[in-house]
Amino acid sequence: MVKITEKFQVTIPEEVRRQLGLKPGEEVEVRAVSDNEILIKRKIKKMKDPLSVLIGEQIELEIDPEKVDEIAER
Repeated sequence: MVKITEKFQVTIPEEVRRQLGLKPGEEVEVRAVSDNEILIKRKIKKMKDPLSVLIGEQIELEIDPEKVDEIAER
């Protein structure tokens, strides 16, 4: 159980923060579900280049259009 402060702030309990791996500065969405329920949902940031995260570097691919046609015909 948490209390709402005078500035309408709440503290997410340590157990929940640890379980979810929440970090300071992360954004969450707060939404009323019903008259008695509030949903707090972590906002997931989309990666611009997820491949670079997986392999640790950016790769520039340049494919000749004729090569694409050749492969497609196989």
